[in-house]
Amino acid sequence: MISFILRRLLALVPVGLGVVAIVSLLILTVPGDPADQILGPYATLEEKNELRENMGLNDPIHMQVLNYYKQILSGSLGTSLIYRKPVTALIAERIQPTVELAVVSLIIAILISIPLGLLSAIYAGKAIDYGAMGFALMGVAIPNFWLGPMLVLLFSIELGWLPVSERVSWASYVLPSLTLGTALAAALSRMTRNSMLDNMKEDYVRTAKAKGNTNLVIIGKHVLRNASIPLVTVVGLQFGVLLTGAIITERIFDWPGLGTLILDGINNRDYPLVQGCVLVFSASYLMVNLITDISYAFIDPRIKPQ
Repeated sequence: MISFILRRLLALVPVGLGVVAIVSLLILTVPGDPADQILGPYATLEEKNELRENMGLNDPIHMQVLNYYKQILSGSLGTSLIYRKPVTALIAERIQPTVELAVVSLIIAILISIPLGLLSAIYAGKAIDYGAMGFALMGVAIPNFWLGPMLVLLFSIELGWLPVSERVSWASYVLPSLTLGTALAAALSRMTRNSMLDNMKEDYVRTAKAKGNTNLVIIGKHVLRNASIPLVTVVGLQFGVLLTGAIITERIFDWPGLGTLILDGINNRDYPLVQGCVLVFSASYLMVNLITDISYAFIDPRIKPQ
């Protein structure tokens, strides 16, 4: 197990550096100039050229990428061109709201999806099953960028129950976490139903029934545990998606997380900030996958990490 974890941790390094290289090449080649954002429209050409030279933006692209790698190896992610603060400090300020939102969204998704999936599997082919799967289909089909504003219009503007945006109290988590958790709940409920139905056809279920176990014991003790392996995979992958893919939702609700930070960096052509955020995103996604792989062994002792 320890050797497996060490191998996976070492594998994070080339993947993360490769992701940063690709993103760096993309952002350095798109139109736009950070000097225009920093100095404004009234700066002279000489002032802009001097600023570009001081920031190293006049260097060839491959040299800029290599210089950034040197910064990473020295333990620094550089300094933001716009905020004039270390990128690590900016990320440290914003990472907690993003993690909190992802965790709350995941909890909401699990609390909705597992009961729906269980009911659909137990009452397969009946009205409860059709209703639950109808919700799942609707949740997958509705995009976050539409659902978020609709929730704001209903619960914030029309009813006045919840805050519109920002992170001011526990109530601020409700709308963005529902926006993120609905689609995840839909996918998890379908996965739960299908996995439960597959396991309910296995021989060990017939054996458990022959021993006189009740349906509640069979489902709770035997079927659900065996059916949880694919669920853990989906939950792990989706949690990584929540951490890295909540950019639109954070912008809709003005959430002070990494998604809003990287959007600001893209809009302002803040190359070190974008590169640092992408590096954190890729590392967090890979770490979640590692934790997911390790959790298999605890759920099913027959599975041994290779």
